[in-house]
Amino acid sequence: MMKKKVLYLHGFASAGSSGTAVQMRSHLYPMGASVLSPDIPVSPLEAMDMLRKMVEEERPDLIVATSMGALYAEQLYGTPRLLVNPSFHMARLLMLRGMGRQEFRNKRADGARDFKVDRPLIAEFQQVEKQSFSHIDAAEKGRVYGLFGLQDKKVNCQPDFKKHYGKDNLILFQGEHYLNGQVLGTVVMPLVEKLLFGE
Repeated sequence: MMKKKVLYLHGFASAGSSGTAVQMRSHLYPMGASVLSPDIPVSPLEAMDMLRKMVEEERPDLIVATSMGALYAEQLYGTPRLLVNPSFHMARLLMLRGMGRQEFRNKRADGARDFKVDRPLIAEFQQVEKQSFSHIDAAEKGRVYGLFGLQDKKVNCQPDFKKHYGKDNLILFQGEHYLNGQVLGTVVMPLVEKLLFGE
């Protein structure tokens, strides 16, 4: 029987089948931990609804989230969370350089290959973003870690994290926006192990 459960939330235009999820699963399974990695709905409102229900039902011990996934994870209060290169301003980002048809970078369970970024979708992101950082107390500050790649050219939400969560759990690493095997193995997974199993 699995003792620990991790929920992994992927980034924009990705899927639960991402390489990060696969690597986390193969790393943690021998230690007795399972990794849930759902396809997040394109609609931010649907995504938040689904993820809140999932956390309530599955009760994960830890949430690990990258980029857009970290925007959602930040609002899943009460569970320890690792936010890797969080993208807290998706609406602005997409308005500037993401409008139109987008292809999924990883295989989705429903077979979808692409989706459309339009004004209604951006409006949904704005709605979700208004709820960011809304229930932070001392306990939450201790639960949440922010990991930021020093070579991340896509987003820089360090100031947001610092403002709301402080510097105690802010970690900088050598790496870009998208995780690779080395960063996952040397930066993310040691922290995941520490939070799941202790020192």
